[in-house]
Amino acid sequence: MKKVPHPIRSRQGGASLIEVLVAVLILSFGLLSLGAMLSLSVQMPKLSGFRTAATNIASDHIERIRANPDGFKNGAYVLSSYTGTFDEVSLAECAYPACTSASLAAMDNAASTYAARKLLPKGGLVVSCDPPGCGLTNVDGNLWVVWEEQKDTSATVLAANSDRCPAAVTGFSPPPRCLSVRFKL
Repeated sequence: MKKVPHPIRSRQGGASLIEVLVAVLILSFGLLSLGAMLSLSVQMPKLSGFRTAATNIASDHIERIRANPDGFKNGAYVLSSYTGTFDEVSLAECAYPACTSASLAAMDNAASTYAARKLLPKGGLVVSCDPPGCGLTNVDGNLWVVWEEQKDTSATVLAANSDRCPAAVTGFSPPPRCLSVRFKL
């Protein structure tokens, strides 16, 4: 019988196993980043809904101010209702004919603050007149709708300092989100 020569082992032996492991490692990093992107995409409609609610509250409150210009000029609409809590707001009443511009402003402030607390997490309003203060000639103002987003959202971490918030809401942790609107009567 003739002996058959034994084939020489190649230096490439086991290389395909290492290639497969490296490919699985690269694929797992890709899937992890895809999972993070998916969780962010699930949160974004909720955060967008908060921004839409804030826009509607701001628009409604500015229209209330424009309907009562004497109340704004007298400083009755100057307000800071953001407390960083979920506390309830009592609604003020203004009964005709005893309704004054100040009592109408108090009712409007309470109604808008109530809407902010109901539609936004820890929501509130800040309204100010331009310096030197409210008066007959000063008809410019600023309104901020302020709320706090969930602490665990990565969008909060990414955009925490992107809003222009008033000085009245600094110092809160985490920093609140603010929608700023400048208006003129």
